[in-house]
Amino acid sequence: MRWWDIEPVLELEKDLFPEDAWSRGMFWSDLAHARGPGATRRYVVAEIAGDAAGGARIVGYGGLAAAGDVGDVQTIAVSREHWGTGLGAQLLTELLRAATAFECAEVMLECRVDNIRAQKLYERFGFEAIGFRRGYYQPGNVDALVMRLNDPSTSVQGTEING
Repeated sequence: MRWWDIEPVLELEKDLFPEDAWSRGMFWSDLAHARGPGATRRYVVAEIAGDAAGGARIVGYGGLAAAGDVGDVQTIAVSREHWGTGLGAQLLTELLRAATAFECAEVMLECRVDNIRAQKLYERFGFEAIGFRRGYYQPGNVDALVMRLNDPSTSVQGTEING
């Protein structure tokens, strides 16, 4: 993800997470830490090719922060029309590859307790539920399920992303 991707990412963010969407500033702040030798963030976007009328369109994105030997999936989202296509798994694979490159021994994440689709994806990659954060998602006061993956390198061995 680059700075010019922020506006289309925000459109998708607001559609998918209307109550607790990230702000422009949150993306700018994280992208400021995603380049250079001291980078601690990795953000990726998934695009589909445009047609004669327009350019490529962002249909998914994800971000990971690393602190010491712990990675944290900050965000991951896929447009509704691409649910069930494997795009979420591709994005998560890229984030886990980044965690491995950052030498993270484990990766954490929070997931809305009512987002069963996402929980199943994370479980397929080996994440395990370890607790809850009450009222984490505001303003809806929705609880978060806290999940952890030990040794992210084992979850992405032998996986390839096409395209």
